[in-house]
Amino acid sequence: MKQRKNYAAIDTFRLAAALMIVAIHTSPLKSFNETLDFLLTYCFGRIGVPFFLMVTGYFVLAPYQRGTAGLGSMGKFLKKTAVLYLIATLVYLPLKIYSGNISHTFGGWLKEIFFDGTFYHLWYLPAVILGCLLLTVLLQRCSPLAISGITAALYLVGVLGDSYYQLVRQIPVLKTVYECIFQISSYTRNGIFLAPVFLWLGVVIANGRVRLSREHAEAGFLLCMAGMMAEGFVSFYFQWQKHNSMYVMLIPVMFFLFELLLSIESTEIGMVRDLSMYLYILHPFVIVLVRGLAGALKVSKLLVEQSLIHYLAVVLISALLSFGLAVAKQYWSGRRSYV
Repeated sequence: MKQRKNYAAIDTFRLAAALMIVAIHTSPLKSFNETLDFLLTYCFGRIGVPFFLMVTGYFVLAPYQRGTAGLGSMGKFLKKTAVLYLIATLVYLPLKIYSGNISHTFGGWLKEIFFDGTFYHLWYLPAVILGCLLLTVLLQRCSPLAISGITAALYLVGVLGDSYYQLVRQIPVLKTVYECIFQISSYTRNGIFLAPVFLWLGVVIANGRVRLSREHAEAGFLLCMAGMMAEGFVSFYFQWQKHNSMYVMLIPVMFFLFELLLSIESTEIGMVRDLSMYLYILHPFVIVLVRGLAGALKVSKLLVEQSLIHYLAVVLISALLSFGLAVAKQYWSGRRSYV
């Protein structure tokens, strides 16, 4: 089947998704209205992580399913992600030790390494590794229909343990099941319950036969996003949530969003992939830096307590550091090519 090649909008959206992840950790509108901040950050902003998972499914797993890439290509991606995870873990280890938020048991370390992440934002890296491993096994053993059913079922288990946990825990047998799950992983937003369905959705869009026009994709996205905002508000209002990473409507939202991005012709922005990755890795360090500087300069009311300014300061400094690293990487790569 002929593959679509207009990926510039996908690449550009990487930056938007990274900024959404920064917003999740800084709550930019909290100073103005808590409900509005929740809807913007913890509903709309939740498209960031699934987007990156779908990108991996589209560009890494889909070629494997088509037979145009082998296990070697998959192994290369997993190795690169594991190395990034190791480097990020070492970068944040001093901060983790300083904060005192460090596990003192072998089981606790295993839980962090494979599910929770070695720092609070790093859970995505083991999630994408575990999700890819699971999808690779499923692709070898199951039909596409079976994979759709399995990944959807896992996601449903995750949703019930996330946005609906306080509701379903009223059922004794489900409470017991989730208590067992939370012994292994603090949340269900991990590589078993959240990642597989969005990785698979990326594969389906890449290798499937559905091709939506921009108008249909846009209408579907807006309609489903309204439904997800309503779902998020209801679960927030009735205090059903243990966490707020997973919604039922998130799956159709992401399908239409990805189709919309694929339908847009745009110009590629250089270094955008590196910039988005560095923003994701560095922003928690910058949050600590901004808070420390604000305290030292006695401007915490402006730079920390004013949530929108706090968010913008974190974004600005993170972007400058990320740009510097991206330029340095580009320069170093250029030098190596001439050695």
